[in-house]
Amino acid sequence: MNAEKYDILVVGGGHAGIEAAMAGARMGLRVGLISMDTHTIGRLSCNPSIGGSAKGHLAKEIDALGGVMGRIADASGIQFKMLNTSKGPAVWSPRSQNDKDLYPIVAQNLLMSTPNLEIVSETVVEVLVRGSKVYGVKTASNEEIQGKAVILCSGTFLNAVMWTGTDCTRGGRVGEPPAERISDLLSSLGLEKGRLKTGTPPRIDRRSIDVRRFEPHNGDENPTPFSIHTHSVRNQLSCFATNTTSATHEILQSGFSRSPMFTGLITGAGPRYCPSIEDKIFRFADKDSHTIVLEPEGLSSNTLYVNGFSTSLPKDVQDAGIRTIPGLEESTILRYGYAVEYDFFYPFQLTFGLQSKALDGLFFAGQVNGTSGYEEAGAQGLIAGINAALYVRNEGTFTLQRSEAYIGVMIDDLVNKNTEEPYRIFTSLAEYRLLLRIDTVYDRLLPYGTRLGLVPNHIRERYELMSERTQALLTATRSSKVVPGDVNPVLSSKGESAISEPTTAINVLRRPKLSVADVLAFVDGVPVDAYREHSDVLHRVDTTIKYEGYIEKQQRDVERFAEQEQLLIPTSFTYDNVRSLSTEGREKLKRIRPGSLGQASRIPGVSASDVSILSLYLR
Repeated sequence: MNAEKYDILVVGGGHAGIEAAMAGARMGLRVGLISMDTHTIGRLSCNPSIGGSAKGHLAKEIDALGGVMGRIADASGIQFKMLNTSKGPAVWSPRSQNDKDLYPIVAQNLLMSTPNLEIVSETVVEVLVRGSKVYGVKTASNEEIQGKAVILCSGTFLNAVMWTGTDCTRGGRVGEPPAERISDLLSSLGLEKGRLKTGTPPRIDRRSIDVRRFEPHNGDENPTPFSIHTHSVRNQLSCFATNTTSATHEILQSGFSRSPMFTGLITGAGPRYCPSIEDKIFRFADKDSHTIVLEPEGLSSNTLYVNGFSTSLPKDVQDAGIRTIPGLEESTILRYGYAVEYDFFYPFQLTFGLQSKALDGLFFAGQVNGTSGYEEAGAQGLIAGINAALYVRNEGTFTLQRSEAYIGVMIDDLVNKNTEEPYRIFTSLAEYRLLLRIDTVYDRLLPYGTRLGLVPNHIRERYELMSERTQALLTATRSSKVVPGDVNPVLSSKGESAISEPTTAINVLRRPKLSVADVLAFVDGVPVDAYREHSDVLHRVDTTIKYEGYIEKQQRDVERFAEQEQLLIPTSFTYDNVRSLSTEGREKLKRIRPGSLGQASRIPGVSASDVSILSLYLR
């Protein structure tokens, strides 16, 4: 039976599904968001936080493109902090601790109030395919729901099992069943799948510990929101730090013989950069302690998330081990840690718009692509939602370059590289990270969001005003002269050498210890009080001035990068005709089928000589 027809069907209500559904609906398409349980849409199944190192960049980029993760995080945040401020501005990254109960409520309300979007409470068991094109899905109740495009955002649920010790339960999250049949069906149609795992730590009862014994981790004194839509946020709770001990490690090691990781029960690869506590103990045997951070899960919850203690060890080992941690001797575990093992599809089978190369109209986003993290999932969901809408309207594909966004870096990495472990974003992965700072995010991406119809006019106008202020202040620092009598007392107070003759303000501001706020009163034509209220503008001007030379160099690198991207490779290109290619290079090129010489150069296994040979052949 044919119950409904939609333009876009989104399967899964996690962070990828939310962004995909919102984007498609706000671009004017009729969207059906299908979830096994509508009450779990937007659930923070692991750490109740958004952002962090590099992940905060993704959250900001989602906001600049018109996505909703930043707005939901701001509305449900209980602590806000800017990370890495002791380092250069390229790696500054926002993070929020969020109320695990409030976040999904905000997300669900946002979805339900969005025109063109319907939430369907069903379990999808099959993606319907005719020839090489999808046309809908079939549900567990044997109902067919038709859609011109389908976005698969199934997270950790495909053929998923959960492990605590040798105890195995079917499901992708506690209390929620797995999604079965879908991955096997797609595999039978020629899509290549793999197996990954992720883990969660135990949760403990705050009332069973004395938080005064711990080192507090507080939020920023003047917290800043994620979203340009949000005017202000505030900190309400603290986190607390402690450490494991050698006694902890000994007890946990005693359970290795019953660990599903070490006994081979789990075959999927886990995240190398977010390992379980048993993996940390095994890999870093010379370390006698590891940092543990106790993070509150909400304002009305007594649950603490034990960050740094992700585990799938047996319950009795978790109990004994956690009570050897200073301050947790009397702690009560409310939920034990567990590992989830699930199917994913190798993302080299996707275009940069996250559409399947094999099946027209089928898009993939989130952990089903082998990524880890809410932010990575949300960013993919947004791109998939945009491109599904463009696909339905026959308007091409929207992509972002590595030089434009961390989103571009992530998708480029996913398509070009083998995903042998869960992928997470890092600032070190972005070769143009000085251009991809969080303070440039709206310059880079808001015009795209506006053009796509995802950013409302009042937000565009607010951005334009901020941009005008930034440019006006930059221009003023280049033209205004400062004199020794005015500026030398400021220089002396900052430990900088005095000037002997008048010079432009920008020359003084190139000194590392001086900020534009220090000399604002001496810059002609600048309304001092107005600018002091806009710390984001001041920070942007400071960074632009101090890193001007490096920024110009990276922009030249981007121009060279663009030249290679413009040398396109036809989709029908036959690599076997290029006999001088290395065997490995030829196989990788045939497998991924890059669209440009630039993409080919970023595929592992394709050597520099392969790229040179291919370039000559193409020319």
